[in-house]
Amino acid sequence: QVQLVESGGGSVQAGDSLRVSCTASGGTFSTYAMGWFRAASGEEREFVASISRSGNTGYYADSVKGRFTITREDAKNTGTLQMDSLKIEDTAVYYCAADREHHGIQSRSYMYQYWGQGTQVTVSS
Repeated sequence: QVQLVESGGGSVQAGDSLRVSCTASGGTFSTYAMGWFRAASGEEREFVASISRSGNTGYYADSVKGRFTITREDAKNTGTLQMDSLKIEDTAVYYCAADREHHGIQSRSYMYQYWGQGTQVTVSS
């Protein structure tokens, strides 16, 4: 089974950009659809973005559409979430997830079988 490790979180100011990455090991990365979720302190995990196995299709939460971009590079077993025009409300722990069992791409967390440990993104004014 695949193991996922996030990196690239940090503290930035509102309006800045940040990129978080997810590196996979122990599986064939191209066979997994990928997703990013986030959880603000004291709140439930919410969907951010997902990408198909081919990398041709991305799906975004309305709150990040036009500001975030999800990509994947299977040759490097890596998925990336580029976050631009960050807002204070984007502050959260960001998790990557992988789904091998379902067709298409998913926005519900229970559709994903594998999760990383999360990386903190803090946006201040």
